[in-house]
Amino acid sequence: MAFGVKREQLERWKADVSAGRIAFLTHYWHDPRFPACRTVTKVGCADLARLEAWCRSNGLDPKYIHRREPFPHFDLIGPRQRDILQRENQWGLLQKFGPNMR
Repeated sequence: MAFGVKREQLERWKADVSAGRIAFLTHYWHDPRFPACRTVTKVGCADLARLEAWCRSNGLDPKYIHRREPFPHFDLIGPRQRDILQRENQWGLLQKFGPNMR
């Protein structure tokens, strides 16, 4: 279950993904499979080759990409989420969600 994201943020993410850019969307999240995780970041890009390369450059296995058209994405959760957002200079997301990233 997702919550804590505004429609304008979602629409901007969709537009960036559709344009073939690497785009980040973080929101609060609850999934019983991951009880310690409170947020997820969806890293999307319609250009699958680019998204796969992004995953590899961050030490992530591209086989876990959700290949759902028209918005393929990789879900970042847990400790790697914060590390990668810092590396990607996503300071606004870190400021908003940082205390809740686990």
